[in-house]
Amino acid sequence: MNAPADIELPVVVIGAGPIGLAAAAHLIDQGIEPLVLEAGPVAGSAVRDWSHVRLFSTWGEVVDPAAEKLLAPTGWVKPDEATYPTGGEWAEEYLQPLAAVLGERLRFGARVTGVSRLGRDRVVDADRDTQPFTVHIAHTDGSEERLTARAVIDASGTWSTPGPIGGDGLPALGERSAGDRISYRVPDLKDPAVRARYTGRRTAVIGSGASAFTALAYLADLAKGEPGTHTTWILRRGISGSTFGGGEADQLPARGALGLAAKAAVDHGYADAVTGFRTTAVEQTGDQLVLVAEDGRRLDPVDEVIVLTGFRPDLTFLDELRLGLDERLQAPTGLAPLIDPNQHSCGTVYPHGVNELAHPEKDVYLVGMKSYGRAPTFLAMTGYEQVRSIAAALAGDMEAAERVELTLPETGVCGGAGLFDEPDAAEATGGGCCAAPATLAIGAPAASGGC
Repeated sequence: MNAPADIELPVVVIGAGPIGLAAAAHLIDQGIEPLVLEAGPVAGSAVRDWSHVRLFSTWGEVVDPAAEKLLAPTGWVKPDEATYPTGGEWAEEYLQPLAAVLGERLRFGARVTGVSRLGRDRVVDADRDTQPFTVHIAHTDGSEERLTARAVIDASGTWSTPGPIGGDGLPALGERSAGDRISYRVPDLKDPAVRARYTGRRTAVIGSGASAFTALAYLADLAKGEPGTHTTWILRRGISGSTFGGGEADQLPARGALGLAAKAAVDHGYADAVTGFRTTAVEQTGDQLVLVAEDGRRLDPVDEVIVLTGFRPDLTFLDELRLGLDERLQAPTGLAPLIDPNQHSCGTVYPHGVNELAHPEKDVYLVGMKSYGRAPTFLAMTGYEQVRSIAAALAGDMEAAERVELTLPETGVCGGAGLFDEPDAAEATGGGCCAAPATLAIGAPAASGGC
């Protein structure tokens, strides 16, 4: 017996973060019914985990147009477009109201544990593309559920799977056993308990992206008033002219200022940089930890370790689907060359949509940070354009789906957030941008082209 016609089924969106909620808004705008499944108890659960960190993008860059249209009848007013929200403000003032508008289209405490074709594992070819998707869900009360969908948009992000200490991409020896003194998040030093954890102590920060810059700046600020507080900054590569990002030439001023703040932490002696250090082991010496590199170097003991080596996608619950993923980045094969962090910052990523995000499995899409795999060059604006294109394609409007247009600010290091408590602090470092943002567009003929 055939399954119900796909057009009667919802499009399942996995994750109620910024991109997942935007996907739902664009689907509604196209007359398609979404069903958003969120593992956490509230909208933007992952964003709330870094609620203390200020974005380096302004409100004008982190509100999706279709979402704003959906919110308008409620009387919602967009915050000042020129200011920089914290993660907490983004969640409370935008994501939460958007979730409220979606109502019963959004389910909380619903963790997706598997996705497949109805009655077909990944081996079976027969009638595969005509079968709907089956989505398996585990609820917080211990119950399980299965539902069917005409398409699946995975916007679950990468927050739940941070990179480990090991320079080989695997946990270092001793990393798990020392877990009580290892953190994989930027610390919230406004929290008294967290502040006490790092005050007057030696901390190793591992990583070279914006999250590491934020941690360095936070800890340097703490060290100014707390003697004995010091940071060892560990980089797997060397320091070059691009290590600290675009500085005053960055078209996202807060992002540029963040790199300058990290540089100041080193220049003023609040942090020491150790380069070319690929950790292979974490040894416990009394109450402290010693990091050991693959070349045999051993660092001085530290009290705490903050690991900010990026994130990676959780693909385990998609194992029965036929995904086409790049062998290095774990991003869709059509997208990977356009986002390779060895060649691109977030501002030089070529605009992309449904064509670049397609997989051998029809009507399944990874979007947002999940689509970037291990590349850190993602911006919210990029994700919003991804889901606009996909929603248009699912509605059958391929002309709109392939007309991908996006303006992105160039220069700098991407993948993290800013640190400013006051918007003016970011704007004060502006100016000096030597070129206007590049406006790029993709039509169908160029969709598979290079950079």
